[in-house]
This record gives sequence, structure tokens and C-alpha cells, in this order.
Amino acid sequence: MLINNNEAKFVGGEQGAAWSVLGEPMLCKVSSEETGGAYSIVENIVPAHDGPPPHVHGGEDEIFYVTEGEFEFMCGGRTFIAKKGDLAVCPRGIPHAFRNITDAPGRLWITLTPGGFEKFFEEVSRDASAMPPDVEKIKAIGRKYNLDFLI
Repeated sequence: MLINNNEAKFVGGEQGAAWSVLGEPMLCKVSSEETGGAYSIVENIVPAHDGPPPHVHGGEDEIFYVTEGEFEFMCGGRTFIAKKGDLAVCPRGIPHAFRNITDAPGRLWITLTPGGFEKFFEEVSRDASAMPPDVEKIKAIGRKYNLDFLI
């Protein structure tokens, strides 16, 4: 289904393609296929005191909306705390990272524009049972999607 100005879509709270990305549950709420590549939206459930390492997206901007918990964002040399209802924007090409700074799982809705990067999450989730994760393999998958980890 292609979302356009004449077509609405409803996605229930627990609906969406489910992935486990490095132990973090994710739901793809709106895929790039549904938007003609314009954007995608994913929900990320981040365990306590967890988050991705510093990284840079070469092809998309990320917009983070906190729906539960409290997060520390590092983006472009700035550090700030985002709580429920707060929004953070990390433009493409800018190094960034975030982490849940609470003792409970937190939730983020992430809009990626343009869309397509959700395919990275889907691909990484195929090896979800590999523990510890194969960092070099994840970096290689990232390079396919113009993502560089700064570790």
C-alpha cells in the first residue's frame, strides 16, 4: 500500500513488522515501501542504560520522539536530555548516539527520511540469536546502508 494524500493508514500500538536488533525490540510502523521512499517510522524499545554506539548516517535524517523514559542524546557535539514528549533531530552526516538513562525500558518513535534505512534493522535482526553479536558483520551491513559506526 502506498501512502499518499488520498489514503490513510492506521497502525495499532503493538502492530508492525517486529524485529530484535541487538537485543532491542523494534516495530516497523510505516515502511519506505508504503511511502514511495519518502520516510519510514519505527518504534524502538531501548533497555535500561542501553543505546547504540556513536554513528553517522550518510543518507537520512533521524527524528526521535520520546514516548516513554528519559534519554541522553549526543548529536553534533551537543549533549541533551530528552524526556517523554520531547523531540530530537539528528541530521544526516552528523555523528550521534543516544542511550536510555533510566532503570526501566524506554520507547522512541524514530522517523527516518528519506526512507529505506529500516531495511538495516530488518537485516541485522536476522542474526538476532547471535550472542555476542558479530560486530564486524553489523558494521558491514551498516556500510550497505551508508551507516558508519564510530567504534
